[in-house]
Amino acid sequence: MVTCQGVRKTYGGGAATVVAVDGVSADFAAGEFTAIMGPSGSGKTTLMHLLAGLDTPTEGTVSIAGTPLAGLDDRALTDLRRDRVGFIFQAFNLLPALTAEQNIVLPLRLAGRRVDRARLAALTEQLQIADRLRHRPAELSGGQQQRVAVARALLAEPAVVFADEPTGALDIATGRSLLTGLRDAARQAGQTVVMVTHDPGAATYADRVLVMADGRIRDELSAPSREAIVASMASVAV
Repeated sequence: MVTCQGVRKTYGGGAATVVAVDGVSADFAAGEFTAIMGPSGSGKTTLMHLLAGLDTPTEGTVSIAGTPLAGLDDRALTDLRRDRVGFIFQAFNLLPALTAEQNIVLPLRLAGRRVDRARLAALTEQLQIADRLRHRPAELSGGQQQRVAVARALLAEPAVVFADEPTGALDIATGRSLLTGLRDAARQAGQTVVMVTHDPGAATYADRVLVMADGRIRDELSAPSREAIVASMASVAV
């Protein structure tokens, strides 16, 4: 569903050049939940932004559902992200003038698609925000805002969901519920889920973990245990 080949991202030039992602090639299959981990500055968030079409690689190619992103103009790229991709941002990115419900259904409204009220009710109940739908973001806690952002990303059942530290603002119980929901989205709905996280516990919900350091994938773990993740992270941090 998502493929990158020889992706490289640099900033600056000459002696001041910073290599954020250094020649990464990877495939993310339909129905697969992948966690990307690594120490601070490893390039994991930059890689996710490249995969999602939020940033442009200096070298290499990225494709979503067989469509090369490099061949798309701004309008076509926006349409692809709107129709095929869901985002869960660490910063929430909610519109302050809209209620929680209006924020959740906004991508569907913009696309001219019908809102599945039953799915909306089920999602908001699962995320424990059903009683907060009429409140604006300023009236919600950080954890509630994060859950609104999650519901927005999942409601349209996109082919690919990109999640940046999705459990960072959540308590343990709600975080586990969210991760279970992401795992179910992959296994039951066939969605591709790509999650950046620093939490080994969160990463155990994924089918595999890619461990990055210095802009490269240094390790890949299948059906990872917490112990294996911690050991891999320790090895690349040396």
